[in-house]
Amino acid sequence: MKKTVQTIRNSKGERRLAAITAYDALMGALASRAGMDIILVGDSVGNTVLGHPTTVQVTMDVMVHHTAAVRRAEPESLLVADLPFAQAHREREAVLEQCARLVQEGGAEAVKIEGDANLEPVLSHIINAGIPVLGHIGLLPQRVNALGGYRKFGKTPEEHQALLEDAAAMERAGCFAVIGEMIEPAVAAEITQSIGIPHIGIGCGPGCDGQILVCTDMLGFQSKFHPSFVKTYANLEETILEAFRSYGQEVQDGAFPK
Repeated sequence: MKKTVQTIRNSKGERRLAAITAYDALMGALASRAGMDIILVGDSVGNTVLGHPTTVQVTMDVMVHHTAAVRRAEPESLLVADLPFAQAHREREAVLEQCARLVQEGGAEAVKIEGDANLEPVLSHIINAGIPVLGHIGLLPQRVNALGGYRKFGKTPEEHQALLEDAAAMERAGCFAVIGEMIEPAVAAEITQSIGIPHIGIGCGPGCDGQILVCTDMLGFQSKFHPSFVKTYANLEETILEAFRSYGQEVQDGAFPK
């Protein structure tokens, strides 16, 4: 059954959501066949596929390109695309224009926007225009240069209160769900209870309405960086290396092709 924004919103208190990233038609098709609720075409494509050190280098053209690739798989999952670096902080008509590109050119059914309570008016404007928005609070990877690195959020009373307000602002703006990243588990659980829309966690512990992971992390397909919160469900890196080595050896030995 096709997952929609309404499907996701109505899951609150009924069942936990499973979400995963994908960046091409092959991975999108597999994620859909596996029954994922949400496929996120994340700007993490910069780190995982394109060789960039952060997500900051990912452009709108890149996001439209990869979103369209996943759309061609015709997934049953809700297809969400990231609005890339700095786009959400332009004039609101310019933000709307960029979100519309992800929908019209990329085929996204919703956009994900990193931010805090200050973005409430912009988010509301986009949603009122007919584009569903998935909020993103806590660690905001697009701000890694300003942060000086990745870290956990919600350890101080000030951050705790700010995160609660960020989540509330996302709900007031009309977001159908919100992602919390790298938030202290107790604070994440409090956020889950404080809002009436699903709170999907990554690195936030079990007290969320669902979980999301980067596909290459959980598939063991990326050797450079392994977040501590990730559970690896496969070791595709070794599987692929062994296949490549076997192929190369058979070519050298004359065993392939027969």
